[in-house]
Order: sequence, then C-alpha cells, then structure tokens
Amino acid sequence: MPKKGLFDIHCHIVPSVDDGSDSREETMKMLRMEYTQGVRNIIATPHFRKRMFETPLETVKEQFQVLRECAFEISDEFKVYLGCEFHANMEMVELLKTGQVVSMAGSRYVLTEFSGSAEAAYIKERLYSLLSHGYRPIIAHIERYESMRKDVSLAEEVADMGAFIQVNADSILGKEGFGTKRYCKKLLKSELVHFVGSDCHGSARRVSRIGEAYDYIEKKWGSPYADQIFIKNPQKILENAKYRKER
Repeated sequence: MPKKGLFDIHCHIVPSVDDGSDSREETMKMLRMEYTQGVRNIIATPHFRKRMFETPLETVKEQFQVLRECAFEISDEFKVYLGCEFHANMEMVELLKTGQVVSMAGSRYVLTEFSGSAEAAYIKERLYSLLSHGYRPIIAHIERYESMRKDVSLAEEVADMGAFIQVNADSILGKEGFGTKRYCKKLLKSELVHFVGSDCHGSARRVSRIGEAYDYIEKKWGSPYADQIFIKNPQKILENAKYRKER
C-alpha cells in the first residue's frame, strides 16, 4: 500500500491547456488515480513550448481553478499548486522574469525540459543560464535525453552545478524499457535522483504510478531515501515559494 502524503511534481492534469487532460471529467479521473497512489500534493505542470504549447497564462490560471475545484471535491486533503514544464529556449530567463511563464508554485524552482536529441553542451548552457539568474532548474525526465544517458558522470556534473534531477515513475518501474530502467537504477544508486514525477497525461494512457514507484524505491533503497525524493525535496519547493512570497 503506497504511503500517503506523497507529492507529484510533474503532471499534465490541468484540463484543456496542453496534451494532457482534455476535460473536467478526465481531470477528476486522474485525480482519483493520484489519490489511490497515495498522492496528496500536486504541482501541476502544463507544457510551455514555443510554437507548440503556448496557451495564454490567463487561460492556464482559469483552468487551474477547475483543477482546484475537482481536487477539493475528492478530498480536502488534496493540495494543488501551479507550475510549468518549460521547454528550454534562449529566452527562458526573460519569460520567467516578466511572468509570461510560471515557476514551480511561485518558487525559484523551474521544471526544465529538453528535446530528446539535445546535446549535453546545450543542456549545461541552459541550466547555467537559469542558475546564474538565481533559479533552481529541475531537469525533467533526464532519462529521455540521449546525450545524458551516455554516462552517469554527466548527471553528476549537472547536479554539481546546482541543478536537480527528476525521473518519471514509469521509467523507474520499467514501463519505458529495460535500458531506461537500468539508467534510472544507476542514478538512484548514486543518489542522483532528487524528484520523481508521474508525467501523467491521462487516465488511460501515461497514468500516475507515483505510489508504485515509492514502494519500489523504499524496498530497494530504504524509507529515508524514498521519503527524501517523494516528500521532503518537494516540500522544499513549497518552502521556497513561501519564503519568496513573504519577502
């Protein structure tokens, strides 16, 4: 039975803003699945990608209110926050500074996505740009980037720079193939995974398996590490957001 109080910091559960949930009904189904998995805290991360996903922020915020209403209908234990999966581009810092793209729950953390074929040098340059402007990049599903998968030392390098690493629950559980699972195991063994997200896009495809991933990591590497990844590190995002708000 998955532990309750888990976080999902990467999901496409806001209705009708990207390629995730396409309706209020679908969002309700996805939330029920998250609840069953032991998730009680969600940072919803609609895509922002130039020329592909550019839903106006005002629309995203309106639809986020629908998500909040749905979450409250299911349980008052549910806490939902707005974030974004920000596909890296050369204007990232400007878009964040001007509020055209939101960070994770109003914190300095930014869930940063790259193309699967992105070169390691480009990934490092974009991360450095965010870090040098006071942001805390979280690399979304690092296991998808061919250049990073070549060698675990590249993940060590970006972590040493100050970036954080997120992997998908399905990748840990072997749903994305043996090679991906093996790479995730190497990262976990080296304690290079800081966050796990479901990256769920629906109730029938790419579903949330956060609780199953928690159970797997707890069994293999123990409760302290599982709690760190699924609860304590995500809490730091909210603490940072609160600190920024109070300043």
